[in-house]
Amino acid sequence: MPSWNELLEEIKSPLQKIRLDYLKKLHEHTKRNVVAYYSAWLQKDPRLSIMSIGDADMDYFMSAFRKIDKKRGLDLILHTPGGDIAATEAIVSYFHRMFGDNIRCFIPQLAMSAGTMIACGCREIIMGKQSSIGPFDPQVNGVPAYAVLEEFENAKEEIGKNPHTIPLWQVVISKYHPTFVVECQNAIALSSEIVEKWLIKVMFAGEKDAKDKAKAIVKKLNNHNDTKAHARHIDIETARSFGLKVTALEDDNELQDIVLTLHHAYLELFNETKVCKIVENHNGIGMLVNHP
Repeated sequence: MPSWNELLEEIKSPLQKIRLDYLKKLHEHTKRNVVAYYSAWLQKDPRLSIMSIGDADMDYFMSAFRKIDKKRGLDLILHTPGGDIAATEAIVSYFHRMFGDNIRCFIPQLAMSAGTMIACGCREIIMGKQSSIGPFDPQVNGVPAYAVLEEFENAKEEIGKNPHTIPLWQVVISKYHPTFVVECQNAIALSSEIVEKWLIKVMFAGEKDAKDKAKAIVKKLNNHNDTKAHARHIDIETARSFGLKVTALEDDNELQDIVLTLHHAYLELFNETKVCKIVENHNGIGMLVNHP
């Protein structure tokens, strides 16, 4: 993997200047710490593990959080397909230790799956008309956990009605290892437990009905029967209808201009270079990850 300086050499200087200038503009506009977390899964092969949220990201955030005033809170600009639940839990817990509940999440375009979980760990989500979050119904080894459980229930029901279907279902079920169903059940329960805890602690902190609100949101976002697809896009109005505290990016024209300019600068970075993930703060400190 190239060094930081080598990676910087690969980036066109005008593009780099635009990105860093607008990170600074956002910091000056909000008077808060700004950290961008961007993945290139829309521009490059989304199957690459580095595109997803993982344990390595903790090091990237540690680098971005150095030498910033934690009392100013955190504005996180998030663009990700999601990733590992355990890594996501550790990262958001780290955010809370660094900034308490003083965290806002900007979603210029997409924060899916575990990215939505991160957004639920913030006190406020800022979305535009073009922005989407997604269900966080978990996947285990790339397979939707809810779909596995549904398939097993269908097998039990059909075999009970017609034992002659046993050979057919044996072929289907044999693709899963013996403990796979339990793993899927645990993943669903864990993701719900984590997000409910964060919503109570941060977004609805101090509110008498915080637990009820959190449970209602989790039921909407971790319910395959309603959302139907793991990749389902949930826009700002739907997110609000679920009970999430979402502010429209369009409410502040200057803020909207800065955030969307930054967003396009990051997408162009991915188009013009081998960079496939970046985490950096308003001082330009952070990490770039190159495409293998």
